[in-house]
Amino acid sequence: MKKTLLIVDDDLSILKLLNFILSKDYEIVVKNNGIEAFSWLEDGNLPKLIISDLQMPYFDGQSFLKNVKISGFYRDIPVIMLSAAHDLDEQVANMPFKVDAYMHKPFNPTELKNAINQALKVYDAEHSN
Repeated sequence: MKKTLLIVDDDLSILKLLNFILSKDYEIVVKNNGIEAFSWLEDGNLPKLIISDLQMPYFDGQSFLKNVKISGFYRDIPVIMLSAAHDLDEQVANMPFKVDAYMHKPFNPTELKNAINQALKVYDAEHSN
């Protein structure tokens, strides 16, 4: 059974690209913004990893991930942040919660897959008890 990844981004081309490069190995759930994504989580869904854009309308990536991380149910889900923001390094450094990895758009698909594998490996090792 494939592990489920939640992808949150408002850019259709990024969603299609991520689905294309990841759907062979993972079950992909796509949401266009943080509101849709958090609603999906609250419906009882629990992905193994979240990939989220930082800059989105309505409920941006930082607000979405803050709500995920303060939740008792979702806070341990690994998170990879993608963004075209020029100050992404600074924004991630100033976040009040942990992000497992982050990458600038455009990203290298191989590097993204490696980051996913690493985050899942760390998560599995920490939660194998």
